[in-house]
Amino acid sequence: MKKIENKKIKVAFPHMGTIYVAWEMALKKMGVEPYIPPYTSKKTLSLGTKNSPEAICLPYKLILGNFIEAIEGGVDYVSMIASPGICRLGEYGRNIAQVLKELGYKANYIELNLYDGFLGMIDYMSRISGSKNYFKILNAIYMAVRTVFAIDELQSFLSYYRAREIHIGDSEKAFNRAINEIRKANNMKELRNALKNGLKGISSTEIDKNKDVLKVDLTGEIYIVNDEFSNQNMERELGAMGVQVRRSLTVSSFLKDAIIPKMFKKGETHLERAYRLAKPYLMRDIGGDALECVSDVLYAKERNIDGLIHVSPFTCMPEIMSQNIFPKMREDVNLPILSLIMDEQTGRAGYITRLEAFVDLMRRKKMKAKIEENKTPQKV
Repeated sequence: MKKIENKKIKVAFPHMGTIYVAWEMALKKMGVEPYIPPYTSKKTLSLGTKNSPEAICLPYKLILGNFIEAIEGGVDYVSMIASPGICRLGEYGRNIAQVLKELGYKANYIELNLYDGFLGMIDYMSRISGSKNYFKILNAIYMAVRTVFAIDELQSFLSYYRAREIHIGDSEKAFNRAINEIRKANNMKELRNALKNGLKGISSTEIDKNKDVLKVDLTGEIYIVNDEFSNQNMERELGAMGVQVRRSLTVSSFLKDAIIPKMFKKGETHLERAYRLAKPYLMRDIGGDALECVSDVLYAKERNIDGLIHVSPFTCMPEIMSQNIFPKMREDVNLPILSLIMDEQTGRAGYITRLEAFVDLMRRKKMKAKIEENKTPQKV
């Protein structure tokens, strides 16, 4: 790819939850002006859907919509992560670039291939900034990675307190304040302080410590799992129902598998665990996040989680494959599994009804297990 001119340029990334915070951090460190498109909305979805093939998946439509809004906001470059693997994500780039050209937009498209790993990240940052200062590049990457891990830690705290809070919404307000403070951080010391203050703020939420909380793992296609607009604020809805949600697919787990060098990794990564646990049901990677999703069922059972929710975009072939494996797994592990397929036609009322029914199912199963346990004679 032709090297980008060394000048102050505006670069925009698509939204996927809070990942824009990390990209914003890295670009500012490189002297590039980050442009944050308006957060994904019905307008974004409408723009993307209007200019997309009908059968393409929801993330593609939303990313295209983000790019159109960003270009209309005056950016020079739009950029995203790409993959040459089995998933259609590998085709996003060339299709989106062609669509933007046909629509008459002048902004350029540049992508980071996740299979290029850490060295690919260095090359990408050099091309997008025009800088060969590798110390500066490494510092920007390090700050971005630490930002991702900090936000995921805050997200985990948020899930715990949101399921137990007395006043609905208090913990999320504290989380949003923490995100704003992280965005202002200019170095590692300020980032650590922002994380510390954020955890303290969320922890100050008034909660019911004796509340009978259900624990659910959320898995599926990584974009839908991590993007609140795509999954219709599922974690917020479940939290209000007294459910603590753990994302099985996070940006930090993705970085451990694709970007972070092996020498800096601690413990088993998500993908390594997937190859270990999924084997009885799925012998190889079939694209997307299917292998991880199948393994997540067994991992949830190992930890005595109350249930698992699998979310995926309509027409996503790898996730359709994993959904077809779930019925057999559900019998083998005796774990409630709810599969939800999301697209632009997904109605909120029916969606909430299905969540409520699933939560009720898990509560009844948990109550039945407690009754059976109390009936069991205790050994003297």
